[in-house]
Amino acid sequence: MGQTNATSWRGFVFTGFSRFGELQLLLFALFLSLYLVTLTSNVFIIVLIRLDSHLHTPMYLFLSFLSFSETCYTLGIIPRMLSSLVRGGQDISFMGCAVQMFFSASWACTNCFLLAVMGFDRYVAICTPLRYASRMVPTLCAQLVGTSFLSGYLFGLGMTLVIFRLPFCSSHEIQHFFCDTPPVLSLACGDIGLSELGVLILSLLVLVVSFSFIIVSYTCILAAILRIPSTEGQKKAFPTCASRLAAVVVHYGCASSMNLRPKASYSLERDQLIAVTDTVVTPLLNPIIYSLRNRAVQTALRNAFRGQLLGKG
Repeated sequence: MGQTNATSWRGFVFTGFSRFGELQLLLFALFLSLYLVTLTSNVFIIVLIRLDSHLHTPMYLFLSFLSFSETCYTLGIIPRMLSSLVRGGQDISFMGCAVQMFFSASWACTNCFLLAVMGFDRYVAICTPLRYASRMVPTLCAQLVGTSFLSGYLFGLGMTLVIFRLPFCSSHEIQHFFCDTPPVLSLACGDIGLSELGVLILSLLVLVVSFSFIIVSYTCILAAILRIPSTEGQKKAFPTCASRLAAVVVHYGCASSMNLRPKASYSLERDQLIAVTDTVVTPLLNPIIYSLRNRAVQTALRNAFRGQLLGKG
């Protein structure tokens, strides 16, 4: 118990980028550029959907909350990561690490549930268009969003409690750039089998359930697209569906690779690459694929810029 208290008092040190040496400044410039584009895109989408009455529909409501969730997810990870690239290994307290893990896990789980909700919304819109307005009423939309956020927080809390109940009597160096579950779990000592099983079960519940929901929704959507009589109509609908599925596969592929495997297979290089993809690249893909390529969003953007220009004139 003395060892645990000592580690709790000492906290942890991030050393994930220490081996890159002089390349750290180059990585800092690259990640900062991507982060600013991601942050600006997501915030702009939230504001645009809020201000344009034509975008006050269930689909864009879910898009705005996904952008909000992605923004919160990156805010909890990337600023500290950028700081560690400039200043070298950065300290974080035991409680600070637990808080970061809670929020990063919560927002990551929320993203999964929101993607499932968005798949359901598109299923109702495409497969039962005549019933869409009567089904996707504001009350149901609010319940779906609220359930996604509440479930995300509960699963994030569960993962954090499962890991931080363990004694940390090994090295206090986290070979990563944030308090993710695999690298923190690798520092625990004693019998971690039960905690490892708990993390695996929670991860399976989030990833498998939400991903299965998405696959069923998009399978029905693809079947509906194939039933479109005109080839031209199929060509218009299929690219949008394929691009959204690609974003989902990247998101779930990264999350599954990081969480659905035992501690023994933990690899620093591979996990950092996957984590960078999940925290830097994927949040950038979402506004591009789900919003900025959308025709209604493009029209709203043009109207916003036209109105700004007219106002200046």
